[in-house]
Amino acid sequence: MFTISAKQALLPSGWSTNVQVSVDHVGRIIDVRNDFTAKSDYDVGILLPAPVNVHSHAFQRAMAGLTERRGPNQTDSFWTWRDLMFRFLDQLTPEHVEAITAFVQMEMLEAGYATNVEFHYLHHQPGGKPYDRLGELSERVAAASIASGIGLTLLPVQYQYGGCDKRALGAGQIRFGNDLDRFTKLFHEAESILLDLPQDAALGLAPHSLRAVGPENLVELVALAEHRPIHMHLAEQIAEVEEVMVAWGKRPVEWVLDNVPVNDKWCMIHCTQMQPHETVWLAESGAVAGLCPITESSLGDGIFDGVNWLKAKGKIAIGSDSNVRISLSEEIRTLDYTQRLRDNSRAALATSERSTARRIMDVILVGGAEASGRKTGAIEKGNWADLMTLDSNHVDLDGRTGDTLLDSFAFTGDDRMIRDVWSGGRHKVKNGKHINRQEIITQYREAMKMLGEAI
Repeated sequence: MFTISAKQALLPSGWSTNVQVSVDHVGRIIDVRNDFTAKSDYDVGILLPAPVNVHSHAFQRAMAGLTERRGPNQTDSFWTWRDLMFRFLDQLTPEHVEAITAFVQMEMLEAGYATNVEFHYLHHQPGGKPYDRLGELSERVAAASIASGIGLTLLPVQYQYGGCDKRALGAGQIRFGNDLDRFTKLFHEAESILLDLPQDAALGLAPHSLRAVGPENLVELVALAEHRPIHMHLAEQIAEVEEVMVAWGKRPVEWVLDNVPVNDKWCMIHCTQMQPHETVWLAESGAVAGLCPITESSLGDGIFDGVNWLKAKGKIAIGSDSNVRISLSEEIRTLDYTQRLRDNSRAALATSERSTARRIMDVILVGGAEASGRKTGAIEKGNWADLMTLDSNHVDLDGRTGDTLLDSFAFTGDDRMIRDVWSGGRHKVKNGKHINRQEIITQYREAMKMLGEAI
């Protein structure tokens, strides 16, 4: 058990001063009060809820910096990047996956995220043969979370086809593949793996996309998930939208809303290719939009209509996806700046009551909690102690209070302002650095040395 006293804290009711938070031995918040009279274990300046990283493909972190050239035909796109990714992942062993994932999770924690929602579709050996233990790579992701201490929501991904025509999976891609029966076994194996993790670990399920899963399987996958979160890539690229329209007669968002019982268990990833009516309909369904602004910029996905999505009371969560750069402050900034550039406006997501970064932070805390199946997102009794502090002595925060603190963090500073991060009560970042940083980096360096420039 421990207590934290903060001069300023963002509570569900808004900003408050002289707040004391008590956490039990399991890692849950048991009391929040405006009281500085009792002695605390930690005295901090600025205390915030630590958000969820709602979408990650951890292994892709090792590709960062290796895909910034044009191909021989002088054109490049998401699809040429994907071909490079398939070539790269054919080099990965289970040991590589574990080392890379632990490193990614360490970076997430240092960036202020308390939870890694891992969209886990790398399941098998090169060539597609399953490992002796079907869930070998799920086990490696779980082991990485023990090393890093991050809260884990594991999403085993069903990926069966190479396109809407149900063509066979190609090279590289075949490491993802399972029919429904084998995927069901893999899902239950992942469930048993998580029993060895701390109590805050959670399980969800992810049909990869309408391209990779047949419509006849979606209903069965929903049943398999039961009460758990369901995530799916949806309407990320123009070519994807066109392929679904040709095969299934409707745009992806329209087809899903007409044929699948979408509700607040769902998190739809990207949705950067939506028409105005789709934005409103999907927001009204209760699904969370899982946005990854840095990756969406890197891959040329397009711009999510955040202004109209929030007008329709839609929910948003933030993820780092390809992990080309892991930065909470930059994801917030990129999300808002893309809205400004599209609409020729300023402070596009602010309201008269809440500044830009405050509004974004509020929605991603709520959306991330819902999409991760994790009791988090607010400093309140009963939630996991997912907490972060900002350096109140930082020159750009000097004299700042309330919403201006968050705006200064997102638009003037960066993640170097973060001093401490607790995940489920585990104090994993101190003075801006992960407590096991050197060990995790050493293992990552060894993995990268073995991989070289594999693509």
